Formats: sequence, C-alpha cells, structure tokens
Amino acid sequence: MKALTFQRYGKSPEIGITELPRPTLQPDELLVQVHAAGLNPIDNMITTGIFKAVLPFQLPATMGSDLAGVVVEVGRDVTRFKPGDAVFASIFDQGTGSLAEFAVVPQNLAAPKPANLDFVQAASVPMVGLTSWQALKERAQLKQGQKVFIPAGSGGIGTFAIQLAKHLGAHVGTTTSTGNVPLVTHLGADEVVDYTNQAFEQVLRGYHVVLGTIRGDALEKSVGILKPGGQIISLIGPLDAAFARTRELNFVLRLIFGLMSRKIIRKASAHGVGYSFLFVRPDGEQLDRIGELLSAGHISPVIDKVFPWEQAQQALAYLAQGRAKGKVVVQIK
Repeated sequence: MKALTFQRYGKSPEIGITELPRPTLQPDELLVQVHAAGLNPIDNMITTGIFKAVLPFQLPATMGSDLAGVVVEVGRDVTRFKPGDAVFASIFDQGTGSLAEFAVVPQNLAAPKPANLDFVQAASVPMVGLTSWQALKERAQLKQGQKVFIPAGSGGIGTFAIQLAKHLGAHVGTTTSTGNVPLVTHLGADEVVDYTNQAFEQVLRGYHVVLGTIRGDALEKSVGILKPGGQIISLIGPLDAAFARTRELNFVLRLIFGLMSRKIIRKASAHGVGYSFLFVRPDGEQLDRIGELLSAGHISPVIDKVFPWEQAQQALAYLAQGRAKGKVVVQIK
C-alpha cells in the first residue's frame, strides 16, 4: 500500500509517498480503507522531533492522525463493526498514521461516520472535535451562560470549538482578522475582536474559560480577562508536570515540564485562576457523541481546502502557513 512517511526527525525529515506492506491486525482492531485524512498542526510538529519523548514512532513512520473510510477487515474480538461499515477516527498517539491507503484502528477509537457527512467532511472532525470536547465539556465542564474565549476562531480548532461552546449554551469570545469576522459570527461567536485593529486583552472581561490555541504571549495576556476562579486550558503548551505524571514520564521530564510551565502557572495563580495543558486522547465513545451532534446539524464541519492524495505533502506545507479557514483534508480514495 502507499503511505506518506517521514524518514527521520529534524529539518530534513524526508517526507514522501512510499510503498509499505498492508498492515496486519490484532484481535481488537479494524483495517480501514482510508477515503480521506484530515490534517492537524501537530502532524507537522511531530517530524521536528519536539514530541519525540512523548510520542514514540518507529521510523520510517506514517504521518497523519485523522481518517474516515470503510472497514475492510476486522480482528476476531471486534464486535462493534463489520466489513463495509463507514467509520471515522483519530489514531493519534497510537504509533501509526492515517495518511495511507489502509490504516489500523483499534475498535474502541472508531465511531460510525455520520450519514449526513461525506468522507472528506468526516475526516476533518476527529482531532478538533475530541480536543474541543475534552477541553470544554470534560475539563472545563462549561455551563450554560458561562463565557469562554476561543482565540483564532477561523482556524481548525476555533471553527469547531465555537460551535460546540454555543451548543453548550456558552457566551463565546474570539479573535480573527477583518475578512473572517463574518465566518466566526456565523458560527456563533458573540464577541469578535479583529486583532488587526484591537488587542483582545483590552476589550474582553469577565471570562470563565480561556482555550489556549495560539503561541506567543497570548496566554499571559489572557490571564487578565478571566474572572477569579477561571481557568486557562492550553492546547499548545507549555507542557506541565501534571501532563508528565499522566503520561508516566520519568522524573527528569517531570522536572523539565514543571519548569517550562512555572511562569504561566505563577502568573495565573497570582490572579486567582488556574492553568493546565491538554493533550488530546483518541476516544471512540466521545467521537460517537460528537457524531450525534453532527448528524443533528448542531455542528457543521468547516473545510478550507481539499488536496488530492498525490499532493499530500503540499497539503501539509499549506497547513503550516497557518492561514487555513477551518480544516485541510487529503482525499485518498
């Protein structure tokens, strides 16, 4: 089978489409013929080696995490799916990838593809959907009437998280450029800060939750917009000691991550708010519940651009520019 792989970590990872053996299955796994694979910023970050200590791959490794496709084979212990079923899933953190003609998916990570979505739309959802769910519903326990700040509202995470937060009954603030104001307003944002004209920290006040989605000093600036008792849930770091403990990392890494997050934790604590880093985990049951929201039309995927399989590497380069409105997807079949 053909797969998009990288050969090594670093500035020259040697990314390209290569021929690999068709995967074999463990008893609880599905073999899925991949129709489409959604891309995420971490796909480009993995090849740099920045997550090598926490995301082990055997090189050369297949890239990608999100997929939608059709089950072609099941392991002997699989009970939830059968050949011919259309599914979508994230296989992030499984040591394998989705940018391939076939992918192995543990059955507990897969969910039925919503019937009202095509494969491209479904493939755009898993990581942004699970990240939004785990940040807003699971960790923040966002309640009706609370205020949540979701910066970069026109991006992959932003377009999904805004819709989920509105479905949960929250008041949503976001940032975007002038041209994207109509998009985020249509998605449900209540307070929109055009970052080309205003600084969000000078405009927004009284928020309960901040979703950290952009790098730089935005996290520190967001402390001031939170109410006492509020929380920052960061998707982009700095990593913290709690994350290292959850991953059962060694003492040295726990110390390093603790030092990395010390500044923002101290600043947050001084203002009476909390800080935590969120590392998304694949979860088929949660994805099934997200699929119900998609089926009911409460949330709609936002897709910026679809690339053919032969241009998968160009798709990753396009994503790396950071200008996509919504998701970038590679159509494989």
